[in-house]
Amino acid sequence: MQALPIAHPENAKAAPGASLPLAYSTAALCWLLSAGVYIAAKWVAPEMGPWALCFWRLALAFAILLPIVFHHYGAMIALIRSRAVEVVLIGAIGMTLCQGMIYTGLHDTNATTAGIIMALSPVMTMVIARIVLSEPLGLWKAIGAVFALAGMMIIVAHGDLAALKRLQFSAGELWIAASALCWGLYTVLLRRAKFDIELLPMVVLLLGAGSLVALPFYAWELYSGDRSTLHANGLIALAYMAGPGGALMYYLYNRSVAVLGAGPASMLLYLQTVFVALLAYLLLGEGLQSYDVYGAAFIVAGVILATLIKQKPSSANS
Repeated sequence: MQALPIAHPENAKAAPGASLPLAYSTAALCWLLSAGVYIAAKWVAPEMGPWALCFWRLALAFAILLPIVFHHYGAMIALIRSRAVEVVLIGAIGMTLCQGMIYTGLHDTNATTAGIIMALSPVMTMVIARIVLSEPLGLWKAIGAVFALAGMMIIVAHGDLAALKRLQFSAGELWIAASALCWGLYTVLLRRAKFDIELLPMVVLLLGAGSLVALPFYAWELYSGDRSTLHANGLIALAYMAGPGGALMYYLYNRSVAVLGAGPASMLLYLQTVFVALLAYLLLGEGLQSYDVYGAAFIVAGVILATLIKQKPSSANS
């Protein structure tokens, strides 16, 4: 939204007769571009405040995509007139807060760790859906959530059990964890809202709402004296985040969901974590810390337990 693309409608079905190799390549490219956002945000952190980065990325991506969805202007205007508060609220949580928290956290932690923690998002979504939508969690999903939470705690405490007892955590990792929580809440609220509009114009509306909500945070950042001093590298990073890592990424995600369906497209999300680690190693010189490896192992185990192991349906009493 973060850096992550928009949550998709769960009932999206695969398009018949579509080219699956092309569709999977499109989805993989989407997550590669999304991973690049973490790298660009970390790279530009010394030059640009997190809320300035959040505002300009959302506003520019909105401006790029708006002309593309001109056929849907009528439906978009009707939705704003009837449910503007919901659109702004969901855009604020999923676009503004989620992304602003990621960029804030990247000032104090590395991109690799941020990518690993954001892999928690699907598990958090399941837990929040249980609370907000009363969706059944099930034994394996509950166990998976505990494993994933344990992995996150290992990472935010840098593997120091004594730090857990003293409740001393790294601020950067806590910001990223809060972003993952916002993403889960955003996904559930978007699912509950059931907006009657296609995916790409919905993305554009949420980008617009998110940029409006980000504007006061950006203004506060300027008032506090944290002014951006962009040089060539910063401008390149922002251009990437708004263009290839923003508008193009959202467009490709929309295409992959339309062709593959919601399920396969969402499972490819975990490619993002791999791409982040690889790009961070190649471009930023980051390496995996031992606590990253241990925490990632718990998170992966939790995701597998929560998403891949199916609950046996209870037999009806005759």
